[in-house]
Amino acid sequence: MSRILITGATGLVGGNLLRMLAVDPRITAIAAPTRRPLATLAGVFNPYDPQLTDALAQVTEPVDTVFCCLGTTRREAGSKEAFIHADYTLVVDTALTGLRLGAQHMLVVSSMGANAHSPFFYNRVKGEMENALGEQGWTRLTIARPSMLVGEREKQRLSESLFAPLFKLLPGNWKSIAARDVASALLKVAFTPSAEAVTILSSAQLRQLADD
Repeated sequence: MSRILITGATGLVGGNLLRMLAVDPRITAIAAPTRRPLATLAGVFNPYDPQLTDALAQVTEPVDTVFCCLGTTRREAGSKEAFIHADYTLVVDTALTGLRLGAQHMLVVSSMGANAHSPFFYNRVKGEMENALGEQGWTRLTIARPSMLVGEREKQRLSESLFAPLFKLLPGNWKSIAARDVASALLKVAFTPSAEAVTILSSAQLRQLADD
């Protein structure tokens, strides 16, 4: 039986994943700190605060596995600094909370193209986040790198509206992927033993895992 910490549960992947976790009989407890309250789900502890770090601090019971589905865009965040806070600082804070509570496995949603040396700001921050998690000494770290995510958002992103039809036609890792498939793949990996300390899952691999 497993005890879960999840952040990003108000987002596209995280929302799908939380609903899957809530009905999974292998899971005994779920802590889902958020910046705004969630709809009530039985068995889900939901501390919330506009400062997510303050909500994380309210999680005190031990956990086994951490899922981090936090993610935004520079446009949505409003500035480079706000984007770094959301996609780097809060992800690292999630991981540190998990370690503090005894978690052994960290699963994080990153992005295709993540690279700490990328000339592109978005990809560079994602790569720096991955490196920071890698330096924390996790027993097991799983990094998901999906392509463009598709699904029903409360507020549709302009880039997704414009480019989603094109990305559906692209091959391999470039093809867009449903957020529910990313969530399904993460859940499957969480309960599949592995001898690898660090696993990086491409978008095509995530899609295959969801289909299996």
